[in-house]
Amino acid sequence: MFNTVEEYLDALKAEMEGTDNATIQDALVDAEEHLRTALENTEDELPAIIEEYGTPEETATAYAEVERRTAPALSGPVTKKQDSGLGRFFAIYADPRAWGSLFYMFIAFITGVIYFSWAVTGISLSISFAIFIFGLPVALLFLLSVRGIAWLEGRLVEALLGVRMPRRSLPAPKNAKLLDRIKELLKDKHTWFSLVYMIVQFALGIAYFVVLVTVFALSLTGVAIPILQEVFHLPMVQNYDVYYYMPQWGYPLTIMVGVLLWTSMMHLVKFIGGLHGRFAKFMLIAEQD
Repeated sequence: MFNTVEEYLDALKAEMEGTDNATIQDALVDAEEHLRTALENTEDELPAIIEEYGTPEETATAYAEVERRTAPALSGPVTKKQDSGLGRFFAIYADPRAWGSLFYMFIAFITGVIYFSWAVTGISLSISFAIFIFGLPVALLFLLSVRGIAWLEGRLVEALLGVRMPRRSLPAPKNAKLLDRIKELLKDKHTWFSLVYMIVQFALGIAYFVVLVTVFALSLTGVAIPILQEVFHLPMVQNYDVYYYMPQWGYPLTIMVGVLLWTSMMHLVKFIGGLHGRFAKFMLIAEQD
């Protein structure tokens, strides 16, 4: 029998050993929130509440079933396996995970700028106001916002990269003084890992955007050269009064290079999306002690 909520949570974590870390975090957050709320709002003792909520074994089994039914949409195989190498190469265009990764890498530039600006502003204000009495609330709000942003980023990662991320945000400490809350947030590695992620996302977002735009421009140029020359009579290169036109026999070559370049990029995008998903999973999921 469990005498404290902490004992129940430890037993639940042990029961879910080997399960995805994001699932464990969601299960622990749900259980803690339910048990503590029930203790505050009812006169029942903890054993009676646990009997109604479920034993750790029952809870772990229920979450395993929920995970089976609600896996990320892009986590499993989504395309029919092709027999030929050429078929597998061009089958990338039918893979939603590749398109999800592509979209994520494009918007990573925007989210990276937002995260970096918020992180730098929050750190600066927290340090600047530390000598004033209202500096503590500012620091607390900023640290809580970091956790909120980490949760939102996790939802983006799961939706677009197909990596299971926490669906429940970590709760703020209850019945604790302001200074104790700040100390708890400062001691939590998840807070600092999330803050580092926000800063690193800025550099990654720029790199993703530059590479994608550059490769897209080169690919589009290869496909567009025949159209520009034959339809609009535009030269491939203009140097003052000298115009350079590609011979017609080179049209198939430029189109083929453009298509192959972008198709190869789609494979690379899918691979990088998988790497970024694992990086986000490592940085944004709280370590369960």
